[in-house]
Amino acid sequence: MDRQEQLDRIASLTAEISELPKGYISRKVIGSRVYFYHQWSENGSKKARYLRDEEIAPLSEQIERRKALQGELKAAKADLAGLPAGRKKAEDSLSPYLLMHKEIPVAELWLDETTGLIQKTGTVLAEAHLPVGTVFRNSVLDRKSINEWWMERSIPASRSGVREALETLEIADTKTLLVRCCGLSLSDQYWIRPEGSSLAWEDINFFTNDFSEDIGDILFGAAKRSNAINFSSPDNTSDGNLKKRWRIIDGRRCLVKGGSNPYRQQPLNEVIATRVMQLLGIPCVPYTVIWNKGAPYSLCADFVDENTELVPAWRIIQTRKQPNNQSLYRHFVNCAEKLGIPGVVPFLDRMIVLDYIILNEDRHLNNFGAVRDARTLEWLGMAPVFDSGNSLGCDKTVFMMKDRDEIICKPFRKTHEEQLKLVTSFDWIDFSALSEVPEIISTVLSDERAADYLDERRIAAIRDLAARRIEVLETIARAAGR
Repeated sequence: MDRQEQLDRIASLTAEISELPKGYISRKVIGSRVYFYHQWSENGSKKARYLRDEEIAPLSEQIERRKALQGELKAAKADLAGLPAGRKKAEDSLSPYLLMHKEIPVAELWLDETTGLIQKTGTVLAEAHLPVGTVFRNSVLDRKSINEWWMERSIPASRSGVREALETLEIADTKTLLVRCCGLSLSDQYWIRPEGSSLAWEDINFFTNDFSEDIGDILFGAAKRSNAINFSSPDNTSDGNLKKRWRIIDGRRCLVKGGSNPYRQQPLNEVIATRVMQLLGIPCVPYTVIWNKGAPYSLCADFVDENTELVPAWRIIQTRKQPNNQSLYRHFVNCAEKLGIPGVVPFLDRMIVLDYIILNEDRHLNNFGAVRDARTLEWLGMAPVFDSGNSLGCDKTVFMMKDRDEIICKPFRKTHEEQLKLVTSFDWIDFSALSEVPEIISTVLSDERAADYLDERRIAAIRDLAARRIEVLETIARAAGR
């Protein structure tokens, strides 16, 4: 890169950084409710702004993006300086790693272990095994692209309880946890191996080896123990904003996830969504509810193993540039079909219908996707439906649930009614089976242990709302079948 290109790069980074929000997200508990605030400094004064629930995740992503760009800007300025001694010092502060896919070395990487960011890429050793959607140009792995993939593995800053956990762990950022556990996950087979290390996949992966519960305990509010913390845990690479952790139960890797105040409804909604999908024959990850200290938590087993991996929809749409005149739905379908993923459109039909019935407001591009064989890279099909808890008005009052403008929709349209128009066929729906849904909702939500969170009026409103949506769906399906 010549000097002018370096200057252009610095100007571009500076401009993008200036458009992104400063500061951090804080969490306060007042009575039985949790409130989130955006806090930052401006002209020497501290500022704060209350955040609505739907603002938390986007703002967190923007703040994380700003931090990453600031790291790139610092590196770009160092490159421009062109001082041999300074460059040597910067490079000496980085640690060399190999990006691994199971036992296969994929690419050379250099990480800043203080920030957890990838600062340099080297030789690509197995192009076919690069993470889906990363960019590889002129024999060089794009650092920005691989860094975005890497940061997606970290715990989001907006996760409930994460700031307190970081204080307990005495670390500044969740991304540094990635390095502590070699980037290992229970969603895929990628990891990083320090240069010169003899670490082997079969000895350290979390699918066939035990893992520490230290990080999970701290994420769930436990105090730091006096002895050293074991960072070897898949909890370092779990996404999402709700409190969650991995446990090994009867030999199975199981995800435990909580709900948000004041209704703690998400774990119960997961059970309702499971039963709706079972009525309709939709492949799904089955959820149950467990109770701890009077609060409900959803429990589900991992649906991938040491031979398979989940590739989120977000990664899939990164494989091709989206034309300006093409919808996100069509772009996703085209990308998936180009990769050779079978059964894409029938899967989307079923997921969209489910989300309409249960008023799912958080079907984003990272909680659905496809499964592939990690060794052969063969696409096995779309992943079973999972993570449906942010539905049935889980964070809304009864009044808000009745206001259609209060119900948001993802990922392809802004309203469920518009998204329902993308469905290509309703012939598979058994409406006689769906007649059981109101009773399922009443039964699950009326658990006596949930009485502190959900009253009869709220349960009746949720049941009736779902029943009306099923009636509307049947009318739409009949009209489409004429």
